Amino acid sequence: ITPASMTIVFLGITIGTIMTMSSSNWLMAWIGLELNMLAILPIISKPKTTRASEATTKYFLTQAIASAMMLLSGTMNAWQTGNWSILELKNKFSTTIMALSLMMKMGAAPIHFWLPEVLQGTTLQTALLITTWQKIAPVTLMYMISNNIQPTILVSAGILSMIIGGLGGINQTQLRKMMAYSSINNLGWTITIMAFFPNMALMNIFTYIIMTTPIFLTMTNMSTKTLQNLSTTWTTSMTMTLSIALLMLSTSGLPPFTGFMPKMLILNELISQKLTTLATLAI
Repeated sequence: ITPASMTIVFLGITIGTIMTMSSSNWLMAWIGLELNMLAILPIISKPKTTRASEATTKYFLTQAIASAMMLLSGTMNAWQTGNWSILELKNKFSTTIMALSLMMKMGAAPIHFWLPEVLQGTTLQTALLITTWQKIAPVTLMYMISNNIQPTILVSAGILSMIIGGLGGINQTQLRKMMAYSSINNLGWTITIMAFFPNMALMNIFTYIIMTTPIFLTMTNMSTKTLQNLSTTWTTSMTMTLSIALLMLSTSGLPPFTGFMPKMLILNELISQKLTTLATLAI
């Protein structure tokens, strides 16, 4: 890929996300997401391998289905209310379909199956892009309609994401798949609190992005893709190995690291809302 085409691709990704975040109309938000999706496909398929082609196809199909669901939801709501405004999503059925489509775009459980496979088939830099920047637009849309989504749907998907993210990461030796399950787990926390305190959900996702970025950059710098590789890096760079270990502990939410702060605030909010059982499940 030439520098000029790469510039166009990255402009597409940036403009698509910004367009979705700043729009108040479902059609404009949908166009932004489509632009974003079409721009990232050449980046995923850049390594000329069968795994990369497979990852590109999986990403395209899941995102296309999610976009179709989103358009269906917006159309049904406009049909009933005569309004395309994002904040006017009143129809319960439309709201449920919209929530599911956004979860699919993010890679939250139970529609998470594409995420570990896509990350495994791409480079570390592309995996970083998918787990961070690509989450911003769907999370923003979910934040905007959080008042209209039934809390039961968000909480059920959130708890399921936490469980699948936690258990799925245990059995992995591939670092990209581990990071994918870490992303699913973190989305679980974000979606759960979205039902009760949307601002805290935004804080949680941005804290996660800030912590995940240096992990991927360190792995790229050290050319590590498996746990086996990571366990031998201390011979070449002790500082890098220590940094990535501390960053991973922070991402997992262990006190006294930064990653513990949003989780503690989320648990505090759940307990103050008399949702002690939910808080216990989250722990």
